[in-house]
Amino acid sequence: MTNSSNPHRLLVTGGAGFIGSNFIRFVRAERPEWTIVNYDALTYAGNLNSLEDVSGDDHYEFVHADICDRDAMIDALDGCDLVVHFAAESHVDRSILDSGPFISTNVVGTQTLLDACREVGSVQRFVNIGTDEVYGELPLDRTDLLFTERTPLNPHSPYSASKTAADLLALSYHHTFGFPTLVTRCSNNFGPYQFPEKVIPLFVTNLMEGKKVPLYGDGLNVRDWLHVVDHCEAVLAVLERGRLGEIYNIGGNNERSNIELTRTILTIMGFGEDMIHPVEDRLGHDRRYAIDASKIREELGWVPTRSAWPQALAETITWYQEHEAWWRPLAVRHAPAAI
Repeated sequence: MTNSSNPHRLLVTGGAGFIGSNFIRFVRAERPEWTIVNYDALTYAGNLNSLEDVSGDDHYEFVHADICDRDAMIDALDGCDLVVHFAAESHVDRSILDSGPFISTNVVGTQTLLDACREVGSVQRFVNIGTDEVYGELPLDRTDLLFTERTPLNPHSPYSASKTAADLLALSYHHTFGFPTLVTRCSNNFGPYQFPEKVIPLFVTNLMEGKKVPLYGDGLNVRDWLHVVDHCEAVLAVLERGRLGEIYNIGGNNERSNIELTRTILTIMGFGEDMIHPVEDRLGHDRRYAIDASKIREELGWVPTRSAWPQALAETITWYQEHEAWWRPLAVRHAPAAI
């Protein structure tokens, strides 16, 4: 699929969220001839202030509607030939407290969107944004093991189970109906405009307010950290050039233990380890996630270029320090979280 001669109309679900808003901004810069329709219910983590810089753009439209509203979705899809589906409930702790919204948004919402796309009939490529959490966990003592696209699915939380269901639904529509599905599965994202219940903005904003940072368990759990703009670049590559019916893992090649992440944030911000508040470990807390992104590298030529630490983390911290007006109104809306 080329991008120079065809002024595509792209529907982005969940475009007022962290990754969705960064993706819209990235596509506006990289594909200025495209029109983007942002479809978002503006639940607690949706924030149109994240898109103030594109809100007056002639090639940008916003639709305020629920992902489970089929009629609204059909209307929003009018003329759209591309869809990127970010809309999801995504916080593991919240899914443990109440899985209902996760099933509604992540499973029923995905099914509603897929059926609406089939009814409209204009969609040429559909990217379902997934997570590496669908694979379960890897042992801490086997650093040679990585999640590949062929790793058996083994979700361990209501959140990851709902995302597994969404992936499988999207892929089933490809195999059953010939629907033009692509699936991506990414590692932990970080960067600007992330809702402050997530670990990096939570820790940064806590420290800015003189509060301690909550650290789950022994802090040895490992995550692969991916800068959100690297992720956006990868998703655009999959949208334009990925093979239909395929899954693409997207990782930052940047594995860090939670205690290492915490200590690095403390060091960058000039605090000591006395600012760590140990908390009881999360139920079913996966020990290690690690992505093998060789498929997307070999097929589409994508590699992460913005995720290297400590520079990328320091730049992210600086963004939150310089954008207090963005996050402070949100800080009262999030539940305490840890990693």
